[in-house]
Amino acid sequence: MSVSVPRLVIAAPSSGSGKTTVATGLMAAFAARGLTVSPHKVGPDYIDPGYHALATGRVGRNLDAYLCGPELVGPLFLHGAQGCDIAVVEGVMGLYDGAAGEGELASTAHVAKLLGAPVVLVVDASSQSRSVAALVHGFASWDPEVRVGGVILNKVASDRHEELLREALEQAGVPVLGVLRRAPQVDTPSRHLGLVPVAERHAAAVEAVAAMAAQVLDGCDLGALEALARAAGAVPGGSAPWTPASPAHHPTRSDERREAPAGPAGEKQAPVVAVAGGPAFTFSYAEHTELLTAAGAEVVAFDPLRDEELPEGTAGLVIGGGFPEVYASELSANEPLRGAVAALAERGAPVAAECAGLLYLCRELDGLPMCGVLDAGARMTERLTLGYRDAVAVGDSVLAAAGTRMRGHEFHRTVVEPGSGTAPAWGVRAPRPRVEGFVQRGVHASYLHTHWASEPGVARRFVERCRTS
Repeated sequence: MSVSVPRLVIAAPSSGSGKTTVATGLMAAFAARGLTVSPHKVGPDYIDPGYHALATGRVGRNLDAYLCGPELVGPLFLHGAQGCDIAVVEGVMGLYDGAAGEGELASTAHVAKLLGAPVVLVVDASSQSRSVAALVHGFASWDPEVRVGGVILNKVASDRHEELLREALEQAGVPVLGVLRRAPQVDTPSRHLGLVPVAERHAAAVEAVAAMAAQVLDGCDLGALEALARAAGAVPGGSAPWTPASPAHHPTRSDERREAPAGPAGEKQAPVVAVAGGPAFTFSYAEHTELLTAAGAEVVAFDPLRDEELPEGTAGLVIGGGFPEVYASELSANEPLRGAVAALAERGAPVAAECAGLLYLCRELDGLPMCGVLDAGARMTERLTLGYRDAVAVGDSVLAAAGTRMRGHEFHRTVVEPGSGTAPAWGVRAPRPRVEGFVQRGVHASYLHTHWASEPGVARRFVERCRTS
């Protein structure tokens, strides 16, 4: 099956060059032209997709060849792009920067090749003139399988500066598709883990995205960019769109299924799975909710900062990542909800918690009382823990059977003491062999962010436990 979706990958020589500004502005500019735009982000980033969603009105989705495997990149892309006129993929770090020690794996270049997508290179030209040609030539010629179809010059100081840059790039043979002047108004605030999420500054984020779109509309050749996207051709490999109802691509023991009990008229009951959201818990992959729904759950969102009760009939709880350390006082002050979460866990109901969710389940965070489900304390540190992880389930849990292998990602400036319980969640090989996380009764809590599309059996197993616990 051959599927063609007009598409572009927005990349850069390094972080800080302006990828997010250009990609988000381009998404919004195409949308303003009446195109239905599919937004994507390379890598495990949860924050940029929120800005992409503002720009397009569609869910921002991640493409991660490490977490999901290269074979799922095309299907996940096509899943997100269904019904769209054009897709824009924002890269990660520098164009050729991949998972540490893994060559090109999970780099922007790797994903561009898997998608057969042309690359637009965003170059910070603020401190160079003729040298820009050598830089662009090097990136365009490094890997002949990566097609650099054009360059957008960012942070250009003046008309004269632009003239010098264009003259130099004529020799590189890569067309200039846009020139953006310095524009502080499109800057977005950052803190210890990157940009401040949209959920925490929605009105200001809307203004920032509008400014990005205006800058791209003013400085880029949208017609040429759209033509480049439409010349991409079919996605390689004859990929079909991924679907949450598909069987597992990597079958494991976590994929075993039992028949669910029937409700009235023989219909299967739909257990309520509460999913934490709001400003404190913004890290979640869209496919997780889709997988839970496909497995038969009724997914209901709630905000631990605002809601004093879990959704009515909650049979299971999912608490993803985010910034509980920023909202520790408010989370601690919501005693009714903390009590409800503790009571749910005490009953043995399935609870899946990642990173921020792990902190919320601890006894305390920075000295403030949390849910007390886990006999562990959490605190902020200056040290950043960051990187991909290969993990194996140490024992059986509501998410996976013992021996299930998954890949995860850590990204935090906190520490939990102790780092694992009597029954750990995962055994991790790198950067040093260790066990981490907690499995107790129905609780699975860990620092690792995982992408359930790589193991659909995780969602099915969780929903099954919700039915039977």
